[in-house]
Amino acid sequence: MRVMVMIKGTDAIEAGVQPSEALLRDMTAFNEELAAAGMMLAGEGLHPSSKGRRVVFGGRDTPIVVDGPFAETKELIAGFWIWQVKDMDEAVAWARRIPDTDKLHGEVEIRPILSMEDFDALTPDVAAREEALRQQTGGYGEA
Repeated sequence: MRVMVMIKGTDAIEAGVQPSEALLRDMTAFNEELAAAGMMLAGEGLHPSSKGRRVVFGGRDTPIVVDGPFAETKELIAGFWIWQVKDMDEAVAWARRIPDTDKLHGEVEIRPILSMEDFDALTPDVAAREEALRQQTGGYGEA
């Protein structure tokens, strides 16, 4: 199963506090372990929400754009990984090992990623088109 592991925002991260050399070194070593275990499919850190924008639909005919920064820091995502794991227990075990050398992290959320089989309304035509997109983009996870 694939999961998204999200590092939630904190006041320090939103204020643009940069990680120390030690945290960068520890995180790189952790990412190397994930890759060696064949689990890490992707992973990135994100700029503070002050550099972001939201597109809000909310039932409108025309979505509106809202510039950051965004409130509720603890609800923001500061970084993420996509992991391939056997189950949620394995994901939790690895998440507990995420380096927090600088004590910048607040919490990590782990959520399973939907697969095509999870959609009741999936037709063979849409499934074939989705598979073609995966082939075109070099694949982005399991079908």
